[in-house]
Amino acid sequence: MPSSTSPDQGDDLEACVLRFSDLDLKDTSLINPSSSIKAELDVSTKKKYSFAKKKAFALFVKTKELPAPPSEYKEKWWKCCQQLFTDQTSIHRHVATQHADEIYRETASVLKQLTVTSSTSKTLKSADKRNPFKEDLTHNHEVSAWLPDISCFSPDELLSGHSNGEGEVLLYYCYCDLEDPDWICAWQTALCQHLHLTGKVRIATEGINGTVGGSKLATRLYVEVMLSCPLFKDYLCKDDFKTSKGGACCFPELRVGVFAEIVPMGISPSRISYKKPGIHLSPGEFHKEVEKFLSQANQEESDTILLDCRNFYESKIGRFQGCLAPDIRKFSYFPSYVDENLELFKEKRVLMYCTGGIRCERGSAYLKAKGVCKEVFQLKGGIHKYLEEFPDGFYKGKLFVFDERYALSFNSDIVSECSYCGAPWDQYKLCSTPQCRQLVLTCPACQGQGFTACCVTCQDKGSRQAASPAQSSFKEECECTARRLRAPRELLQQGRLPVSPGPRPVSIDAEYSCNCVSRRSRVGLAVPAARSHSWVHLQPQ
Repeated sequence: MPSSTSPDQGDDLEACVLRFSDLDLKDTSLINPSSSIKAELDVSTKKKYSFAKKKAFALFVKTKELPAPPSEYKEKWWKCCQQLFTDQTSIHRHVATQHADEIYRETASVLKQLTVTSSTSKTLKSADKRNPFKEDLTHNHEVSAWLPDISCFSPDELLSGHSNGEGEVLLYYCYCDLEDPDWICAWQTALCQHLHLTGKVRIATEGINGTVGGSKLATRLYVEVMLSCPLFKDYLCKDDFKTSKGGACCFPELRVGVFAEIVPMGISPSRISYKKPGIHLSPGEFHKEVEKFLSQANQEESDTILLDCRNFYESKIGRFQGCLAPDIRKFSYFPSYVDENLELFKEKRVLMYCTGGIRCERGSAYLKAKGVCKEVFQLKGGIHKYLEEFPDGFYKGKLFVFDERYALSFNSDIVSECSYCGAPWDQYKLCSTPQCRQLVLTCPACQGQGFTACCVTCQDKGSRQAASPAQSSFKEECECTARRLRAPRELLQQGRLPVSPGPRPVSIDAEYSCNCVSRRSRVGLAVPAARSHSWVHLQPQ
């Protein structure tokens, strides 16, 4: 990793103006300054120049901005030399290679302004405070400068276990304010490609959320880079990275993007901030709280609620004993679920948990903002960290993950069943009908009988397609999906359709949906079951 005090090549030239303010900034004789002049340059002066050069570069790029079309998720594009640039990396590369002279002159202008407005020593010190290394990093257009050196490793070492599942998958998040998420996006893309990592990384002004897979060497280097990065080193620690067996094969590709939220709750971070979450409990502390809750003779009258913040298809194959598992399909429905069931949380101590902890950060902030709970707690590190410490604790079943593994197993408990015959089964498969992204629990015996689709509609559609190969390219969805009302941002309207009998499909892709999912209400009213440790969800008819 580069040092904040290391000047770019040729930095000594323009940096002289800070020490020798009477020099002519346009004097070409400075192109080859003498070694004696170079010797006069100290570290602070070089840092000062480095900042001025980056500021000059940013100012030049800003002059090339123009509004992006409304259909684009980005707010701006750039136009320069009769060329249109749709991403920041490409315009930065263009400016760096084609407009070096203009950047040189602008840098000199910035330096001259600094020498006029401030005294030498005080200016250097105060400027260093106003413009910390973090700012230098985010405005450094050369993302390649922030990639680890892998020259000492052979390709075989870096790719070991890359495709056979003998590598590793990292799960992490970091809530912190980021001023330039587009730069972070370009850097993360380059970093993951550099280390041959696949997976998904979401970046926003509120932080970063990533799940990446590759060789154990690659994931180790990735963690080292993240922990040493000035943007994250004050927020992240090694324990924040959850690891599991896997590799690059767990993801079909690498996807890195800038979004409004690092986990989609559907509410602007400016309204519900990660800075006001519930109280974090370590796995040990959470375990004790759950133990205390389960030991109560009458849990229905308890002042504690054990709340699962995940989607229904996640809690279906694994959950804490005695939990309240909302019947929701997306985390973005969680706020509506809370609003619909506000009475349930009045004067309660709420123990929240999710896969890795990220959904609880803003989920707990939303619940706290309602002002009805006695206390709100959340499991630090999520189920993942809990199971590392208590594999045979109060969490039973598998842990659902959003990649091609579908689930991680820490114990032998099976809490779900085959959607067709009811036999114990917890291994998801995709619906056998193309274009349908539903997950279905169907045991080997039922699969052998041809029950491989998520619902009758899809099963019939698959049969027709097999009989008529000419229809194999159809793009239609299930008929009930077409009827389902949708709100902006892919959120369902408040549907009131009855629940149909039969297998209950689940989805990992918001773009596609299927029969039974569309018949579920967006939010179910949750009430405690009499003389039971479970909860019953009453679906409105």
